[in-house]
Amino acid sequence: MFRPPVALAFVVLHGLAQPLAARPQTYVLDPAGSEVAFEIGVGKNPLRGVMPVSRADLTLDFDHAAASRVDVTLDVTGARMALPFATEAVKGAQVLDAARFREIRFQSLRLNANGQTAAVDGNLTIRGITRPITLAAQIFRPKGSVEGDRSALIVHLKGTVSRSAFGASGYGDLVGDPVAIDIRARILLRK
Repeated sequence: MFRPPVALAFVVLHGLAQPLAARPQTYVLDPAGSEVAFEIGVGKNPLRGVMPVSRADLTLDFDHAAASRVDVTLDVTGARMALPFATEAVKGAQVLDAARFREIRFQSLRLNANGQTAAVDGNLTIRGITRPITLAAQIFRPKGSVEGDRSALIVHLKGTVSRSAFGASGYGDLVGDPVAIDIRARILLRK
């Protein structure tokens, strides 16, 4: 089984872990507060870019973490880098092929909690190729929110993915294989 190198942690901050209700809570994405940053190695200097989160459906159960579910979709067509030619290369056929594969998707299968940390096992789909992966997250209340308020949260995923494992191997002579990802999604309690 292929397992790209990803090291992440699921942390529930003080005041967030208080019991809310004996049932899972469903959250939806706030697109204005959500984005994915990514970094690739180009020689000695990393090259950074961003990609919007187009959808995130999360069911969080703070009493029984294993009942939580995560489904996040990224908009490949909205990828941007500081250099215009790098933006076109990333979205081009040799890397993400945004014309054919407009989305990247992560769907959780299991969440294994251990105290305030957990591993999120799921499937990651890039360029139509799905691989199992283990991710995790940090969950925060937005700055200025009241302790225990879970109506708006920030989910932070961070790790590294092998781009060649998903067929995104173009420009291998110029760009490294690992891609560091830093996903921040603001989510709102579904009413």
